[in-house]
Amino acid sequence: MNIVILGLSITTSWGNGHATTYRNLVRALHANAHHILFLERELTHRTAPDLGEPDFCQLGTYASMEQLQQYTEQVREADMVIVGSSLTEGSAIGKWVIETAKGIKAFYDLDAPATLTELEGQGPAYLQAGLIPAFDLYLSCTGGPALELFEQKYGARMARPLYFSVDPALYHHEYREIKWDLGYLGAYSEDRQSTLQKLMVDAAAQWPAGRFAVAGTKYPEDMGWPGNITMLHHLTPVEHRDFFNSQRFALSIARAGTSRFGYTPSMRLFEAAACCTPVISDYWEGIETLFEPESEILITKSATETLRYLREICTSERKAIGTRARRNVMAHHTAAHRAHELETYVGELMTLGTTNEERLETVS
Repeated sequence: MNIVILGLSITTSWGNGHATTYRNLVRALHANAHHILFLERELTHRTAPDLGEPDFCQLGTYASMEQLQQYTEQVREADMVIVGSSLTEGSAIGKWVIETAKGIKAFYDLDAPATLTELEGQGPAYLQAGLIPAFDLYLSCTGGPALELFEQKYGARMARPLYFSVDPALYHHEYREIKWDLGYLGAYSEDRQSTLQKLMVDAAAQWPAGRFAVAGTKYPEDMGWPGNITMLHHLTPVEHRDFFNSQRFALSIARAGTSRFGYTPSMRLFEAAACCTPVISDYWEGIETLFEPESEILITKSATETLRYLREICTSERKAIGTRARRNVMAHHTAAHRAHELETYVGELMTLGTTNEERLETVS
């Protein structure tokens, strides 16, 4: 297929959690002989790229809606056009794509819980509710009830999950000196801070001999944390593997409120598991549909439970949990699996059939 994707930057991961998702998916689609044109806004001087000229897709940039229209022919003739969430002028871009493209029109919501929350009010700036029925395919990073909401309440024609994924070429076990007993990778977010405090910071305070690490952007200079927590700044995606392989256990925390709409498995969860690093996670509805608790993932609700895992699980059992988790990820959650899922959804659409006039009527 000839595919055009309009998303947040694929060339920089600085403050952009979408970058790795797009890189994984596009690489996998390219490996399946699809041609991809990725369109992103021109970067500002504050967001330097951490990816060189990609060899797995064609890259196009624009600075405004007017400049975006230089790609009208590519959008019109593509077999599929995917509009990502959180785009500046996203609603205008979505309307333009629906009116212009002749092929399949898809929306990829990498911020589904936020989208659903905002749709309960005015709606997000990047997606007018009235546009949802006009897309042939609504892809969501969140599974479960969210998919029914998009279809039944907001009129999505076909809502399907397309979770985050991992690139096995980048994430695997490597021998590293163990620097930390527990590590957490994630940007500062107020809705996760209370859980991070309860599950890691309090555990660090109760176990002065333990070694802990938090890596991510946007953290205030002085968090007032115990001295046995190492604070690391932004890690590029190529540094994630080294970070995960340097810890005995990895902590995964779901965003607060996401369980209202279903489940959104974290990319960091998949990355850590792919490195054979056993994951300690807070509980969220649906986690057992992806990993088997106690066998492939460890669930904690308190600092006491976190410390029990850190201090009582022996090395052999720790490695066994990590190995089982990696086996799960390799069987279900690689970028190749996501590319295949997308191809399957396209096949479903082809059997349903539709007309361009029907789509345009929903937008007008």
